[in-house]
This record gives sequence, C-alpha cells and structure tokens, in this order.
Amino acid sequence: MGRKSAREALFGLVYEYTVRNEEDEFTLSIMTKDLSADDIEYVESSYRGIISNREKICELIQKYSRGFALDRIYKIDLAILMVAVYEILYRDDVPYSVSANEATELAKKYSTDKSYSYVNGVLASVIKEVGNVGTFD
Repeated sequence: MGRKSAREALFGLVYEYTVRNEEDEFTLSIMTKDLSADDIEYVESSYRGIISNREKICELIQKYSRGFALDRIYKIDLAILMVAVYEILYRDDVPYSVSANEATELAKKYSTDKSYSYVNGVLASVIKEVGNVGTFD
C-alpha cells in the first residue's frame, strides 16, 4: 500500500487520540492490517512516538499557530500537524518537504478549504526553526 497509506492510517489514529485522549490498540490493529511490515513499523513507532512526545509537539504547533490557542485548532488539523511535526522532529527517514507536502494533501482531503494553507504555514515555520538549529531536542 505504501507510506502514503501508512501516513493516512497514522493520521486517523492520531485524530482518534486527540478526540478520545487515550491510545486504542484495537483501532491500531485494524488500521494497520493491510499494510506491509515496514509500514506497520512506521505507524506503530510513530503513533507511540507522537503520544510520548505530545507535549513537545504541541508546544511547537502552538508557537506557530499565530492567534489560535491549541484547543481552538480543528482536531483534524491538529492531528495532521502532530503527524508532520513528529516526522520533522523525530523521523530521519522522512525529508521535511515530504512531511509538509503530505500534511498539506491530508488537509486538502479531510479538512476545510483554508486548512491546507494554515497547515503549510505552520509547518514552514517549524521546518525553518528545526533547520536553523539542526535538531529540536
């Protein structure tokens, strides 16, 4: 199915997490059942990584969400941003531009007409900061 499908599954899991505020192993197993072993590893490790680094990820999203408190960001957009920011900060196997582009495509597909430009703007700022310091940790 490919990384695009894996990323979409990850987005769905993170969206569910932002709504329910708890991990769901059953949903994880359903969302990954048709993926390759590599893609399952990507989804599982990224899902757990997003949850364990949620505070740091959300702080960075908040920093560049000009005028929007975190609780006012559409949950769909927040989930998309969490996936992309996680990839930017913690996944060496995903180029920044791919994370931003895939996030923009998810926003176009699942969110409002204006969300993709908001998501792209936040991610551009995150990439600029991370690129300037080399690593966020």
